[in-house]
Amino acid sequence: MATRRLGQILVDLGYITEDQLWDILEEQKKSPGEVIGQVAIRMGLVTQEQVTEALAEQWGMPVVNLKETTIPPKVLELVPQTMAEIYKIMPISLKDDVLTVAMADPQNMAALDDLRNFLGYDVRGAVSNPKDVEEAIARHYASQEDSIEDVLSSLESEMDDDDIRSGAFDLGSEEELVNSAPIRKLVNMVLLLAIKDQASDIHMEPFEDEFKIRVRSDGVLYEMVPPPRHLGNAITTRIKVMANLDIAERRLPQDGRIELNVGGNPVDLRVSVLPTMFGESVVMRVLDRTVVQLDLEKIGMDPTTLARFRELIKLPNGIILVTGPTGSGKTTTLYSALNELNEIDTKIITTEDPIEYDIDGLVQVQVNPDIDVTFANVLRSILRHDPDKILVGEIRDYETAEIAVQSALTGHLVFSTLHTNDAPSSITR
Repeated sequence: MATRRLGQILVDLGYITEDQLWDILEEQKKSPGEVIGQVAIRMGLVTQEQVTEALAEQWGMPVVNLKETTIPPKVLELVPQTMAEIYKIMPISLKDDVLTVAMADPQNMAALDDLRNFLGYDVRGAVSNPKDVEEAIARHYASQEDSIEDVLSSLESEMDDDDIRSGAFDLGSEEELVNSAPIRKLVNMVLLLAIKDQASDIHMEPFEDEFKIRVRSDGVLYEMVPPPRHLGNAITTRIKVMANLDIAERRLPQDGRIELNVGGNPVDLRVSVLPTMFGESVVMRVLDRTVVQLDLEKIGMDPTTLARFRELIKLPNGIILVTGPTGSGKTTTLYSALNELNEIDTKIITTEDPIEYDIDGLVQVQVNPDIDVTFANVLRSILRHDPDKILVGEIRDYETAEIAVQSALTGHLVFSTLHTNDAPSSITR
């Protein structure tokens, strides 16, 4: 845990003066997303090497020069290329079951936690020049291709070949199998690859003779290399553990959520488990905020339609319905509209199931039917909170539709969605 500020460390090391630190802080106010070290470099006051040294002191880590470091092939094999690229780390040594990795961003402590869970080793960080980390990844992994095949090959090597063929592998209990390093490694790799490929959904499906893993990208399902069929239950149960679901309940559908931190960015997975003839089927909706562009200019509308849509969303009252099949971009369109309307003089309240992306300035309410917090009930309460714009995640029943229309007729602009294939179908719906 860092206890000293980076700017003060740069002063203590003699790289900048107190006056220069104030200049850096004033400059940083003009670009809030830029960290102080990069601001100082951009202003020409320090070098990257000096910032790296200060970061190492701030976080109590050693500095490593990757250009002068020899990395054993066995160490390189421990960390898949996908993981190295996402977390911006480079494995450099393994001693006494402690893996040391060079980090471009030592503040990303979540990366070390994820690596520990994925690899099963104690992982410690060292600080390196970000450019050197990037070049080292490109250089050392140039001849390698990360894939599910690699993980499955590693998984099989950790299990007895006869057991793999017979499906008789047993670690003594299901819990032990679910939490074993091979299963964790396989599940984590599937999730990481799907997120890296910007997949919208991950499907895990049991069949009589195989267990399929498919991901949906750009609206099309692609199949990954399937794991051994007998590991299907363990993989499914591992997902349920991560989503805090009841692993003993296999007769009823369950819904949950997995929160990940990938490369320093939050990623949410909405998990749905459905019992089928040959086991539990799992589908995970990937909600990666870094992928979604909440900008009306970038959602694919032609200029004429976009201009008309902007006129509509600025009306003082009425109801705007966005229709289309699952995955067509209804929610993204509405979020983009609200993001554009999100000003200090506009009160915007949403009711959603679930809340897919949190936006500063919006009051967002999660629906929970189990305690009677339905769209209709929340909408009634929202009207007492003096909103200008209202988003109803989905109009699912007559009662919600009636209240939404009444809200539109009483001076509010209401946004919502309907699951139809086209706009005209919303009339009959």
